[in-house]
Amino acid sequence: MEFQSINPFNGDVLATYTSLTETELVEKLDKSGSVFAAWKNTDLSERIALVVKAGEILRKNTDTYAEMISKEMGKPVKEAKAEVEKCATLCDYYAENTADFLADEIIPSGASKSFVVHEPIGTVFAVMPWNFPFWQVFRFAIPTLAAGNVALLKHASNVFGSAILIEEVFTEAGFPDGVFQNLLIHHEHTETIMKHDAVKAVTLTGSEKAGSAVAALSGKYLKRSLLELGGNNAFIVLNDADIDKAVEVGVVARMLNSGQSCIAAKRFIIQEDIYEEFVTKFTKAVSELQNGDPLSEETKIGPLARKDLADNLQKQVTDSIAQGAELLFGGEQDGAYHQPTI
Repeated sequence: MEFQSINPFNGDVLATYTSLTETELVEKLDKSGSVFAAWKNTDLSERIALVVKAGEILRKNTDTYAEMISKEMGKPVKEAKAEVEKCATLCDYYAENTADFLADEIIPSGASKSFVVHEPIGTVFAVMPWNFPFWQVFRFAIPTLAAGNVALLKHASNVFGSAILIEEVFTEAGFPDGVFQNLLIHHEHTETIMKHDAVKAVTLTGSEKAGSAVAALSGKYLKRSLLELGGNNAFIVLNDADIDKAVEVGVVARMLNSGQSCIAAKRFIIQEDIYEEFVTKFTKAVSELQNGDPLSEETKIGPLARKDLADNLQKQVTDSIAQGAELLFGGEQDGAYHQPTI
């Protein structure tokens, strides 16, 4: 099976990737199990030194990584650079705090001595989304590896270029071969991974449908799971609010990453007395957001990550208007780009 990475801004094919064969996949799974046996016994100070190095590499190559993110899923490059920097800051955080997190915890009890010991469990399998191609991976991988586990990544197929660069970060930082492995596979291979003896846990950020499927496999094979699924977050503005500040925060909360965030403000609830003022100012602020080439530092709104996502959004807008919603701004689609719409 082949996968294409397509630039949503101009439709250019960035790269074509060939899926691992079943044999190649099993080899990587076996490797993760054998590598774990040595990695879990690596001194914590050595693991932390590698985490520090990963952060340094991220900062050194920020522009390269940000360009790949923007080309693959359309994020404005200024936001892409901030995403990479956030990953580097994460490395700093775990370098400073992992020793404390993993320290034995003495528990008061009637016994002569009671304590909790934090032990690595083995291979952790991650299914990650395209909306924050670097951050979603690093926020799972860094604590996982620092704790002495090994990692397998199945990234979204439209950001396989980012996935390859992420694996290169860990390789260049000096992590042993097999400690972090990127899997270029279709989701149909998920069960093969989940049932492998080396895999002890799975983490997924994605849709409810994907989460349900992975949760079922976790139960079937008795694997630990951590799922982050969709949100529908309320943005509430009350009568005593600073309206200008609420508008400023609201625009960022809704429009960051071209609106493609699971923690974005999804429902705006405004008290009646301030409704007209808020809506008028909010609409003006949104209308002034600069759209265009994601690689331009001036761009605030890029395309959506894929054309089918813009198609779906356009259908939602059309259906909403048909049901009585009033269109105040936007509502137009051009390929993968969809106007911010109120």
